[in-house]
Amino acid sequence: MAVESTVSPALTTPAPQGKESRLTKWLGLNDEARFASILTAPARYALFFIVVFPLMMVVYISLTSWTPTSGKNWWDAYLYWNWGQTYLETFATDTFWASLGRTVFIVGIAVPLEFLLGLGLAFLFLEEFRGKRFFHTALLTPMMIVPAVAGYMFFMIFQVVGPLNAFLSTITGTQVYIKWLIDPRLAPIAVIVAEVWQWTPLMFLILLSGLVGMPEDQMRAATMLGASFWQKFRYLMLPMLKPVIVIALVIRFMEAFKIFDAIFLMTGGGPARATETISIWMYKEVFQNLRWSYVAAAALIILILVTVIATFALRPLQAPTAVEQVEKQLEEAEKEQL
Repeated sequence: MAVESTVSPALTTPAPQGKESRLTKWLGLNDEARFASILTAPARYALFFIVVFPLMMVVYISLTSWTPTSGKNWWDAYLYWNWGQTYLETFATDTFWASLGRTVFIVGIAVPLEFLLGLGLAFLFLEEFRGKRFFHTALLTPMMIVPAVAGYMFFMIFQVVGPLNAFLSTITGTQVYIKWLIDPRLAPIAVIVAEVWQWTPLMFLILLSGLVGMPEDQMRAATMLGASFWQKFRYLMLPMLKPVIVIALVIRFMEAFKIFDAIFLMTGGGPARATETISIWMYKEVFQNLRWSYVAAAALIILILVTVIATFALRPLQAPTAVEQVEKQLEEAEKEQL
């Protein structure tokens, strides 16, 4: 006996495809490249206004001699076009190179200290011990503090009658009045101490994640073969940690190169420009001397220098590591035996 269909004809009639096909065509659902382009369009436009547009504006102003006191808006800076003479003036300025050298000095001491301390702490936290979670949280606390707050805190610590001199007086039994922030020889040390204290936790966190992610079977095998800790560190840990170390150093170098908050609050770039880094120098030139085009040229020079250094620093990541070379040699040896 035949069963009559109870499905309504309206439900069996195919829906018109005109509107759907136009929507599909507009969204590019049949074209992966167009669909991906539509999805990433908001991010690309936001990136343009956040990064590209300000960068283009800096390049534009750096090719002029425009300043806010010229009586014209920044988009009329073409009236003061000088074909890049500002760059020549920047290269010929002694204070620019002096501030750049002080920045390299501070960064060149602070970042290696942060790396060594972070690596040592990372090895300590590989083993389980009582209160590990508490000490782990306490160790990461400095990184969470606002740099301006940390700078003001160390400004108080390094006062002549501050806690540090009081502590030294208690230990030595005599009154200590070291002028940490007034002596041009000691002020950079105070700045480096503040920088190392705040950002060593970041280096520690990056290196600890790299150590935790290392394969345990290779470590056990090396231990069973009688390898010492130094041998395991040199031939196993260090090659496997190489990408993590390079990335950590590059990130900290680029961030430390922009140091501003702590120095501005602790010394203001003094005494006698002893701690005037490139960021402090540009701040003074912009807001005190109002030399905007001059600072725009200096900022682009710094951007190019840092980019070139970071590019060369990241080159080791493109080369095969020692572990990869050994694995490749083993694979070739197995193929020859087969």
